Amino acid sequence: MYYEDVFRELSRRRVRYLVVGGVAVVLHGIVRLTVDLDLMVDLESKNLRRFIEAMKSLGYKPRAPVAASDLLDQEKRRQWADEKNMLVFSFYNPKKPYEVVDIFIDEPIDFDEAYSGRKTYKAGSLNIPVISIENLKKLKKSSGREQDKLDIEALKALEDL
Repeated sequence: MYYEDVFRELSRRRVRYLVVGGVAVVLHGIVRLTVDLDLMVDLESKNLRRFIEAMKSLGYKPRAPVAASDLLDQEKRRQWADEKNMLVFSFYNPKKPYEVVDIFIDEPIDFDEAYSGRKTYKAGSLNIPVISIENLKKLKKSSGREQDKLDIEALKALEDL
């Protein structure tokens, strides 16, 4: 699974990030299908630069016709959000196009707060930082998509166990 390669490289480069989206739902214990890897990355420039270098080293390229380094420009990210309604920046593996990593271009919730409340899951020698169920529900609620509503219900049921 490509997730492991991404997690390993992000860890090696000491990138501050959280797994969010469908993979976070699965890691918290809900069985559901998901393919892409959604991350919330600390957008501080040094951290974001390490993230971009990790993606490049794994062979990932931006899906949008822009340079990966454009992600470092806060004004460009704001412009993408305002003019193109962009919420996430996608990287994909040209050799395996189904391998997609999406990151938020802005903080939908405070990163430091979410990071301090993270849950860490161990997979072999990897420690995977995952957003808490509470913060995951907040992200899912703000999206409002049907799958996100279903995820919220499943996460609530999990909490009730």
